Amino acid sequence: MEKKNVKPASGKLGVMCVGLGAVATTFITGVLMVRKGLSKPVGSMTQYDKIRVGKGENQKYLPYKEIVPIADLNDIVFGAWDVFPENAYQSAVHCEVLKEKDIESVKDELVRIVPMKAAFDRNFAKRLDGSNVKDAATRWDMVEQLREDIRRFKAENNCERIVVLWAASTEIYVPVCEEVHGTLAALEKAMKADDREHVAPSMCYAYAALAEGAPFIMGAPNTTVDIPAMWEMAEKTKMPIAGKDFKTGQTLVKSGFAPIIGTRCLGLSGWFSTNILGNRDGLVLDEPANFHTKEVSKLSTLESILEPEKQPDLYTDYYHKVRINYYPPRNDNKEGWDNIDIFGWMGYPMQIKINFLCRDSILAAPLCLDLVLLSDLAARAGRYGIQRFLSFFLKSPMHDYTQGEVPVNHLFQQYVMLKNAIREMGGYEADETID
Repeated sequence: MEKKNVKPASGKLGVMCVGLGAVATTFITGVLMVRKGLSKPVGSMTQYDKIRVGKGENQKYLPYKEIVPIADLNDIVFGAWDVFPENAYQSAVHCEVLKEKDIESVKDELVRIVPMKAAFDRNFAKRLDGSNVKDAATRWDMVEQLREDIRRFKAENNCERIVVLWAASTEIYVPVCEEVHGTLAALEKAMKADDREHVAPSMCYAYAALAEGAPFIMGAPNTTVDIPAMWEMAEKTKMPIAGKDFKTGQTLVKSGFAPIIGTRCLGLSGWFSTNILGNRDGLVLDEPANFHTKEVSKLSTLESILEPEKQPDLYTDYYHKVRINYYPPRNDNKEGWDNIDIFGWMGYPMQIKINFLCRDSILAAPLCLDLVLLSDLAARAGRYGIQRFLSFFLKSPMHDYTQGEVPVNHLFQQYVMLKNAIREMGGYEADETID
């Protein structure tokens, strides 16, 4: 085995969350409780999964930390930006995801996490109206203020490395504009010219993170890092980027169940998906312009798993519909219904119905942890640009569409990509054997 030149996970790792709502506070509270031995990191691949390395008599199954140097949970320091000034304790209480006894057990640490003023433009999330917002003259000024926040947080907390994680709301859909998003120079020019139509606040966060040598993770369906300009920035700064949209409830089911239909060579007539949720995310998505961003992300899953050009008899002209409905009584307890119309031998119809009553933030929190730790690992391993091996954790995987690349949405193919990236960074051979 040839060990790769991966830098050790020494010193403190700063995790700066954009957004200090339900997802971020559930993630942070869970990590703090695990550190105290008060809970278990259930759902986290980096904490529980084991990967086979070696073959034959040399094979063994090892946790990630025994293959590659992953940061220890005790070395993480949390920071955040948010449009609301509540500290992490107050926010966790108001979000009503976690029980009081869990939040109270780490209250002292949560109270100390006070959000910095957010880089925010209400035109991109009309349902939010917070007061903890930066006064930025231009998008470029927004970037400069965010860069200063990162530098100050890193220095004040004695962090050796920083990862920036977007755990905020979905912005309105920003179509890719070649004139603005096609090159880094064009994007920078637009930021300095204060182009508020084509430069979303999330793009300012991503640019600032990369400029300060921090990996950036897009946990919402925003087009933030899905543009050639940001890929160029990641190449220039030699930093990893990952996105987009945490794969939590319905899309997790879809990316795992659609392969059953495809592998079994059954036909698909239609797949109707609808959701109800009542948290801040649901409130924002109740705005049609913001929902469209989510819709584009969720609709992309099936098309790369059940491909009509490969099986025209089975997957031509099937109907795929996705709806999200804001329903306050459910708060963070999302419910997803899927009605799947399939056909089998001689074209005879059948139906599958799935009802997933999930907890959105409970499913998202371990994804946040894994994405943060693995993005930090990738940076120390010298991996930069789009991190395709992190597709396993994301609804709408990043890909270079300018080169005709098709994203991998098949959950089990994504898992092979994840395992092989870990193997390679640990100095082991890539392997596609199913185990």
